[in-house]
Amino acid sequence: MPAFGIEPMLGRNFTAEEDRPNAPNVVLISYDLWRSHYGGDAAIVGKTISIDGQTTRVIGVLPPAFEFPTLEHVDVIGPQGLDEAAQLKAMPGAVMFVFARLKPGVSIEQASAALQPEFQQALNAAPPQFRKEIHLRVRPLRDRQLHDARLAAWVLLAAVIAVLLIACANVASLLLARAAARERELAVRSALGASRARLVLQTLTESLMLSFAGALVGSLLALALLHVFVAIAPEGIPFLQRAGLDLRIVFFTIAISVICGLLFGMVPALQRPRAEALAGRASAGIRHHGLRQSLVIMQIAVSLVLLACASLLLRSFLNLRNQPLGMHATSVLTASISLGYQRYPKPEQQMAFVQQVEARLRRLPGVNVLAIGDSLPPGGWHHDHILAAIRVAGRPLPAEGTGGTVAWRWVTTDYFRTLAIPIVEGRPFREEDESSSDHFIIVSKLLAERMFPGQNPVGQHLQPGLDGPWYTVVGVAQDVKNNGLAADNEPEYYRLRRDRAEDWSRDSAVIIQTSMPPRAIGNWVRSEIAGLDPTLPVNIQTMDQRVSQMAGRPRFETALLGLFALVGVLLAAIGIYGVISFMVTQRTQEIGVRMALGATRADVLKLITGCGARLVAIGAGTGLLASLLIARLLASLLFGIGPADPLTFIAVVLFLAAVALVATWIPARSAARVDPLVALRYE
Repeated sequence: MPAFGIEPMLGRNFTAEEDRPNAPNVVLISYDLWRSHYGGDAAIVGKTISIDGQTTRVIGVLPPAFEFPTLEHVDVIGPQGLDEAAQLKAMPGAVMFVFARLKPGVSIEQASAALQPEFQQALNAAPPQFRKEIHLRVRPLRDRQLHDARLAAWVLLAAVIAVLLIACANVASLLLARAAARERELAVRSALGASRARLVLQTLTESLMLSFAGALVGSLLALALLHVFVAIAPEGIPFLQRAGLDLRIVFFTIAISVICGLLFGMVPALQRPRAEALAGRASAGIRHHGLRQSLVIMQIAVSLVLLACASLLLRSFLNLRNQPLGMHATSVLTASISLGYQRYPKPEQQMAFVQQVEARLRRLPGVNVLAIGDSLPPGGWHHDHILAAIRVAGRPLPAEGTGGTVAWRWVTTDYFRTLAIPIVEGRPFREEDESSSDHFIIVSKLLAERMFPGQNPVGQHLQPGLDGPWYTVVGVAQDVKNNGLAADNEPEYYRLRRDRAEDWSRDSAVIIQTSMPPRAIGNWVRSEIAGLDPTLPVNIQTMDQRVSQMAGRPRFETALLGLFALVGVLLAAIGIYGVISFMVTQRTQEIGVRMALGATRADVLKLITGCGARLVAIGAGTGLLASLLIARLLASLLFGIGPADPLTFIAVVLFLAAVALVATWIPARSAARVDPLVALRYE
């Protein structure tokens, strides 16, 4: 813990003697566990508790802000007590993550260079075919924690800033229109003796009050929406549960709003009221018309960028959700079990317990097929093996590594039938295979193509480990997603889990294909397992839930960006409507003259919509160019679609153009209904 700069809130840290094999059992507990289970009792330090049947002494309570390096939720932390020699003997190829605090003034690059001699020495000791698979990488802890979330966070921040710009442009346009409409009022006040300073003060006071009130209401709305977003967000987004309305963000928002009100309230306030305004001539408002049009063009462009990015993420999410998994997830229930070290210390005990569970669950109503593995696809934990270390009978091992790792699982005979994984060549495991003295294996289609190109893999003999038994390939299974929904398929093989202790481990996953709704039998499954061991934690999920959780994060990010995009489009539509409506008001006399001289309502409608269409065309063209450039930054977040997908951009442009033209058509229709006699008497 000292390596992370963590000091317990109560008690002390581990000592070097406690981090040794066979040392007394001691733990640090989390602040949440201390509060929820021990009532915040400070006397917990020094007391003993039972963990997995072992008496363990609590030596400290971690602070509330403590975070585990992997950002996993952890309530109890104990020293590893690693016996290096025994560990290397038991698992010679084990992967370990090392965390260290750099000395003051030492950079990541310097640390990496300093470790190179040690790394090279370890690399030379490894078998030649392993060396290309071993890499040294030194990076900051925050980079390890946030590397896959950083880009999404920046995209959402950019979306927020874009919506803020659209809102500020709307406020600016409305303030300018309001100032133009009040020009006669200000001219009258000036003629009656109001000083220049008094007029400026009045205008600025009004605009600042509006801006400040809007910022305050917006901050309260943001606080409410933040609680909603955190509540509906999926698990796995770093630090989201700690999110709050930071005072710095509130002050920044208020400052931006005040600056916007000050800037665009100052422009009309500093202009001296003209004498012509006393005559009520509406043409005065044209002075700021070009600026308002520029603001609308900017709103359209930014809105199109938001819509394009949100549409790309939406199509990416749909591709992710609808891609084939290689198995059927519907009507499948899973129950993950992890056996404790004290109650089940021997493999024979672990095997016997899981077999009892299997026998009980098979008797439940609605259970059609049941299988047991040691892990669950898609994207769950699984064993890994270096591809170059797999021997093929009659073929020498490659001199160097040939590309990555292979996933593998222990499974029972009905595994493929339960998940409806097709066997494309050969056959699945059979019950008679369990009693055979031979070892059988099923490889995935991708692994078969890599190891036996142009050959029939069925009947081939493999040795997955350099010193393990030889296995006979009896079948080739369809590829299944193992590394998550967005990752490419990786090669995999399946070992038959038989009634032998060496084939079993502490972790087991029960997979049930049922004719009943999977959730309906979940309580029965939990009850049956609790009947054997009520202290055993069991994680029960439907396979559909597992798949949905894996898509939860891109779904959440897409929904947020889509919300920002829709808000931006709505604000842009309001801006267009405001500018065109103001233009219609300013040109009422002109419209009356045109109609008196013979212009039809269709001509007036064409005139006004033409002005709006020009703004939309310029804004959409600018936004389209910007979108094509910005979308490239999203390439790593997209799945099954390119950042310059033409269909997406065409649909976005058409949608935004339709919304903008509707916003233009409403005031244009009002202009077409103007009575020429009334218009000629206007002001």
